[in-house]
Amino acid sequence: MSVTDEKTMQNSFDENQSRRVMALARETLAIEADAVKALHDRLDADDSVVRAVAVLYACTGRVVVSGMGKSGHIARKIAATLASTGTPAMFVHPGEAAHGDLGMVTAQDVFIAISNSGESSELMDILPVVKRMGTPLIAMTGKPQSRLAQLSDVHLDISVAKEACPMNLAPTASTTVTLALGDALAVALLDARGFREEDFARSHPGGALGRRLLTHVRDVMRSGEAVPSVTPETPLARALLEVSQKGMGMTAVVDGDNRPIGVFTDGDLRRLIERVQDFSNIGIRDVMHLDPRTVHPEQLAVDAVAIMEEFRINQMLVVDLDGKLVGALHIHDLTRAKVI
Repeated sequence: MSVTDEKTMQNSFDENQSRRVMALARETLAIEADAVKALHDRLDADDSVVRAVAVLYACTGRVVVSGMGKSGHIARKIAATLASTGTPAMFVHPGEAAHGDLGMVTAQDVFIAISNSGESSELMDILPVVKRMGTPLIAMTGKPQSRLAQLSDVHLDISVAKEACPMNLAPTASTTVTLALGDALAVALLDARGFREEDFARSHPGGALGRRLLTHVRDVMRSGEAVPSVTPETPLARALLEVSQKGMGMTAVVDGDNRPIGVFTDGDLRRLIERVQDFSNIGIRDVMHLDPRTVHPEQLAVDAVAIMEEFRINQMLVVDLDGKLVGALHIHDLTRAKVI
């Protein structure tokens, strides 16, 4: 849709229609907020959430989440949230389950069935088989007296006073409540499992957190011939050629055992030019910066970033446990790797 078309559509609403849009939007949010608040308040009425989390925590297989229609969409999201927070989980469509996919479910799993009415025929067709396998069943319904609720080992009440839909028909408040309760289960589980940032990163290697917590210096450092280095006896002019050729804005100065004893950077060169005009008789030993900052290959790349920021430097040398030079790191390497 073009910008012109959007403006035309906006202008087609008169003042009364615009007020009604805003009123319905606010009412929808208010109804759904009240539904979540009501769910929050009735959690104290029984220990169903505690029992559900205990069943999920004890699961040695996977958590299988299932539902039809809008409940199915919510079930997919709950399964995804569980899986990304340390609880192996998957979604199974109840219709497909009746035609073979139920073979994915084992007695070691936990089955979460979601149906606001608690009478979904597609779910009710497969749940007797789930029960016969001995798979624990957690039901999320809005009808505590429904067949699904009665069949379950743990029932979670997702009832709402009314839907946000003006006709009280379209699943709106009920799906919001179900999603919120699914999040509550996932958060309680990740806490019980001692799930940490590092664990989350392993499930999200492509995300910013994954890059920050899973990327090591060895993954982004330059190594081999790409590392600029000279000996203390090297003339400054030759050292400057090494700086230029390797394109890191610096060179390491190493001893006979390949251990860094100094570093010379573009910044050092600029400061040197301010006081010296003739470089012909100067050796790198005379102008190098002693005790360069170093990191180890196995350190996290974010540790290198922290050191660079603290000391306001753009390059670092990478040394092994014996203190020998094995690589070099530029701030641009970390930027390209999206660590920063």
